[in-house]
Amino acid sequence: MIIPQKLKKGDTIGVISPSDPIIGIKKEELNRAREIVEKEGFKVRYSKNLFSNTNGYSSTAKEKAEDINKMFADEDVKMIWCAKGGANSNSIFEYIDYENIKQNPKIICGYSDANSLINMITEKTGLVTFCGTNFKTIATDETDYSYKEALKRFVDGSLEIGKKGEEYITIKEGTAEGCLIGGNLWSTKGLVSGKYSIDFKDKILLLEEFGLESEPAMVSNYLYYMKQNGVFEQIKGLWIGYYNHESNISLEKIVMDTLGIEYNFPIIKSNNFGHTETKTVIPIGTRAFIDTTKDIKIKLVENCVQ
Repeated sequence: MIIPQKLKKGDTIGVISPSDPIIGIKKEELNRAREIVEKEGFKVRYSKNLFSNTNGYSSTAKEKAEDINKMFADEDVKMIWCAKGGANSNSIFEYIDYENIKQNPKIICGYSDANSLINMITEKTGLVTFCGTNFKTIATDETDYSYKEALKRFVDGSLEIGKKGEEYITIKEGTAEGCLIGGNLWSTKGLVSGKYSIDFKDKILLLEEFGLESEPAMVSNYLYYMKQNGVFEQIKGLWIGYYNHESNISLEKIVMDTLGIEYNFPIIKSNNFGHTETKTVIPIGTRAFIDTTKDIKIKLVENCVQ
């Protein structure tokens, strides 16, 4: 495991766009986020191809990889922040210089489709990465909850998950310890098999989904694909995050419809990660402990920045 250095005031944060293009109003939103972060005392550096839309639906895979590789190689950049989500960050896997990342470890953060990228980096390099707010969301969220959570994790090195008093629900009782993996369900499903798959063995799996894009039947599809490929036979625990669909069918219901009573690992639910205003920052690749008898049912048990 490679633990990245903490972020300090005055440090430079590099912004990349591994998924959808930054076009139209998104440019304004990104620049507003930059103003917020710079007022906090950080420097912000945009990647070369951040505003590229060469393909008409995103920049090319090689353009995206060029940005990632340069940001990791740049000694002045102390953190890399994914600008926004989308659908095709997996396109860059074969062009990433993983040895470069090992030699120049630093914080990299994002959620939604960016979860594909951060999980693959952890898998290939051992670097602890972070499932947390995207850069643009700093300006578009209605509150500063998610941004403050990022500062708490990256600057202060806090191991606290979310805010005090947040609700955790026990879906299935038990205890478990393992490294954290996953995040967005749709993105994680794409990492189950093939050349660019990740190791689920003995992990605590995070799963959340965007209700505006994934109806319950589609969520069921993703979960059954994972089940049919042996994922739930390997993990030690499951942590379910935010999902909100107009049907009011919950993610935990769909999970249990899929899993039934076949598995013995604990399952917990909270609304402090995923496509929601309240996004805490969850380190991918560090160990956590689930205990369903506690009010806060999961805790980080090792440092994720140093």
